[in-house]
Amino acid sequence: MLLTIDVGNTHTVLGLFDGEDIVEHWRISTDARRTADELAVLLQGLMGMHPLLGEDLGDGIDGIAICATVPSVLHELRDVTRRYYGDVPAVLVEPGVKTGVPILTDNPKEVGADRIINAVAAVELYGGPAIVVDFGTATTFDAVSARGEYVGGVIAPGIEISVEALGVRGAQLRKIEVARPRSVIGKNTVEAMQAGIVYGFAGQVDGVVTRMAGELADDPDDVTVIATGGLAPMVLGESAVIDEHEPWLTLIGLRLVYERNVSRMGG
Repeated sequence: MLLTIDVGNTHTVLGLFDGEDIVEHWRISTDARRTADELAVLLQGLMGMHPLLGEDLGDGIDGIAICATVPSVLHELRDVTRRYYGDVPAVLVEPGVKTGVPILTDNPKEVGADRIINAVAAVELYGGPAIVVDFGTATTFDAVSARGEYVGGVIAPGIEISVEALGVRGAQLRKIEVARPRSVIGKNTVEAMQAGIVYGFAGQVDGVVTRMAGELADDPDDVTVIATGGLAPMVLGESAVIDEHEPWLTLIGLRLVYERNVSRMGG
């Protein structure tokens, strides 16, 4: 089975693949202070509960694919693969790793690994042109051409960042649960803030995607818009431009990159 690990700034998502099927997934907080040994214990605790895996760390795992936006965590995970999965082929997505997606930006090395991985999965699942909207710590919009090239994107503050900023900077405001309010016009402060977040971000998505699609294709209707990320469900029902929702897009992309690289490693 293939273990995929997507390390984001706030959360880390892990997925277990049996062939092309994701059979289990977990979401944990990202903590840059965790050591390799602590991460190994955490992995053992999660995977030890799965019926398809053995009780010992690594039992049943025959491949690992990792991407990370937090360099310190990537360093520790590299140590985990060496010390605890030494006999298992591991692909860590970084410059030099074959993805199959050309990166047409001014400095390809500065593009987040997760964004490239999302583009890989988008091309495989839906073809191009496409736009991936990832609702994470930041809300990112990534454009893929009709030829499957990563051509650039947009980075905006994420939903949780905006909620926290309102609570910190607003004298009479507080941190709220991100939930859909009863109506757009809030009847109290909490509902007014929820409306601002949910409908404000839906409007942002529609506006940014519409402008990107106009630059990306002669006919904007040809562009497939894919939503992913933990907070995507909050906006899905309110956005007019999202065509597909794939919550495991990054994990699927990791599986694809693993398959494209493991043969080069002799696996």
